[in-house]
Amino acid sequence: MTTSATPRCVLLRWQFDLTWSLFEYHLERLEPGDFLWEPAAHCWTVRRAADGSWVPDWAETEPDPVPVPTIGWLSWHIGWWWSVTLDHAEGREPRERTEVGWPGDGKAAIEWLRALRTQWTAVLDRLTEEDLDGIAPFPWDRDPEHTVAHMVAWVNAELMKNATEIGQLRLLRAASTA
Repeated sequence: MTTSATPRCVLLRWQFDLTWSLFEYHLERLEPGDFLWEPAAHCWTVRRAADGSWVPDWAETEPDPVPVPTIGWLSWHIGWWWSVTLDHAEGREPRERTEVGWPGDGKAAIEWLRALRTQWTAVLDRLTEEDLDGIAPFPWDRDPEHTVAHMVAWVNAELMKNATEIGQLRLLRAASTA
């Protein structure tokens, strides 16, 4: 039996598509009230500012205990790290955390995340095996030990983690209101 190695680009894209399909399962089932539902007294969410924009709770040093995030906060968090990753991958000046705003209601947040997915798949589709060996521009500040392949794998892992958190919060809210 002859086997051939699967190119890393193909494997990383497959992993991303699998992760996204699991995330999409939850995105399709989110209700408007899910986004700002506070699952605990100690939580992080997104709040309306005086100008009408949405501002995420944040601390420069991670608090102890870590606050439980709302789905709104998690969707902002995904949008923030993915937007900055895209900035790096596209060679743009990366935005500051405070420059990445949450778009608001659930439908707008879901559309934003889906648009980021479209932008990211365009990056994945043009990567070559040689590109994957380049030094990662993010999130390790061009540490030569981390390659673009590491960055792509990190996006897959971070998305899976955040998708799981959103899914669990969605299920907990549904169970608590049943």
